[in-house]
Amino acid sequence: MLLVGDATQAQDLLQVALWRTARRWAQASDHPDAYVRKVLVNLAHDGRRLASRRVTESSLEDTAPGSVADRAASVVERDALVAALRLLPARQRATLVLRFWDDLSVEETATALGCAAGTVKSNTSKGLAGLREILAGQAKSDVETGTVP
Repeated sequence: MLLVGDATQAQDLLQVALWRTARRWAQASDHPDAYVRKVLVNLAHDGRRLASRRVTESSLEDTAPGSVADRAASVVERDALVAALRLLPARQRATLVLRFWDDLSVEETATALGCAAGTVKSNTSKGLAGLREILAGQAKSDVETGTVP
């Protein structure tokens, strides 16, 4: 979900990735997790690349009255993090998601992304710095406007 920023699109990508893995099971059977991860990253990248050619989708507005307040703070924080992730460049976002969400090592992330370990370290550093900057900017904006996250 963090690679594409939308739960529905993420479910669709996962289905396609599992279908492609099953189709190429002879090649994927040695390391199926790594194969599926690589397919997911490639599909997410292809989706962004081809997005300009597609008709944009719009979500329906939530018409349900009120919301439950017990987990509101964690939902707001998660939404802010996902929004900040969407603002990062694709490679940095993919690196951060694989390193910290999927808990892969530097070498496993490099294999999944098809790059060198040094590139993963560089993308991780730049991505975390970018996230800090974006989230700090959002917090400053919240203070200036008087909204409470």
